[in-house]
Amino acid sequence: MYLDRKPIKVHEAIEAVLQFTQTGKIEYIPIDESDNRYLKAPIRADHDIPPFDRSPLDGFAVRANDTKLATREKPIELEVIETVGAGGLAKQVPQQGQAIRIMTGAKMPAGTDAIVMFELTKEIERDGKTYIEIKRSFKPGDNISFQAEETRTGDILVNSGRQVDPGVKALLATFGYSKVPVAKKPVVGVYATGTELLDVHQPLEPGKIRNSNSYMVTSQISKAGAIPKYYGKLVDDFDHCYEAVANALDEVDVLITTGGVSVGDFDYLPAIYEKLGANVLFNKIGMRPGSVTTVAEYKGKLLFGLSGNPSACYVGFELLVRPWIHHFIGSDKPHLQIVQGVLKADFPKPNPFVRFIRSKMTIEEGKIFAEPVGLDKSGVVTSLANSDALVVLPGGTRGYKKGDVVDVLLLNGEGGKDIIKIGAV
Repeated sequence: MYLDRKPIKVHEAIEAVLQFTQTGKIEYIPIDESDNRYLKAPIRADHDIPPFDRSPLDGFAVRANDTKLATREKPIELEVIETVGAGGLAKQVPQQGQAIRIMTGAKMPAGTDAIVMFELTKEIERDGKTYIEIKRSFKPGDNISFQAEETRTGDILVNSGRQVDPGVKALLATFGYSKVPVAKKPVVGVYATGTELLDVHQPLEPGKIRNSNSYMVTSQISKAGAIPKYYGKLVDDFDHCYEAVANALDEVDVLITTGGVSVGDFDYLPAIYEKLGANVLFNKIGMRPGSVTTVAEYKGKLLFGLSGNPSACYVGFELLVRPWIHHFIGSDKPHLQIVQGVLKADFPKPNPFVRFIRSKMTIEEGKIFAEPVGLDKSGVVTSLANSDALVVLPGGTRGYKKGDVVDVLLLNGEGGKDIIKIGAV
């Protein structure tokens, strides 16, 4: 049994986990299914943008030389010989004194080299023909979007590791990526431990609680970009637990257990790691909540032993499991994003270890504020529903006051590239 527990720093725990990162293989999925996935290969342009010289506005395609003498006092007139819409091509080549009416996006007609916008002209009908009056001169190239001025064939538009959002998806469609190269999602197994756990549909009984952790963790797994595989509950029987864990490891990329990592009579996970011959990376972290969080490695696969207390379980996942998943799927920002904010309420509790406080973030007059939500106890579940941030208070401090500047981890942020290195054991 691994009863000797020496706490390590939070960043040391994260670094230990990331020594066993894996990379998801590439797979090609339909563009309609690519939202929020991470690119496994760079996206390149398969054609110039624009693909030809075109008009960026509604107006008239003219020969700039025809307008050089135009002034407000002495406007010039050009005959309109044709109209070209977007997607159409001009059938005529304007000669001296002629122009073509053109719509936004249409290809520049041969023989023209400038666009005059509608609002700078006056149309005149005379003798069955249409003319435009122009009161200023234009230079060659005025109001033209030139071929390849935005991007050229072969240019990298988006690098590998980028998450597909609406803007990226527009690029994928523009450049013909009907199949999108993304990283495969890892399969993350989940077991909840404890005979005291009831299923969600079961009525409460004396001494029993409903199993909230498995629903919470599988949701966190999906949100992080992996595939959850829930195996059910482990009862308080060592042989049953050992067989279940050993069998699950053959089917998943990593395995999460919630509960069973403390030092009680029925906390079997440490003994299971020992019988498997797994390498325990750590079995205590200098943090609250979640100090008993344990991680072991077996044949290159990680076993995350998260706390059975909901808030501790939640925090342990976000700090340790989430970055592992994000590395697997190719994200270049695997960690929680960290910002500075102002504490909105007193927090007088001393902090021997780094403390992560479930909090609500607001922005007021351009400043970030964070206010603790609910009871600051590891077994509390109600605060999680109203939290979108974790206030980080370093270890060795004697409490904080309203108005103090603190570090804040954003639970719904875009992610960060750097490991959290805050506080001391």
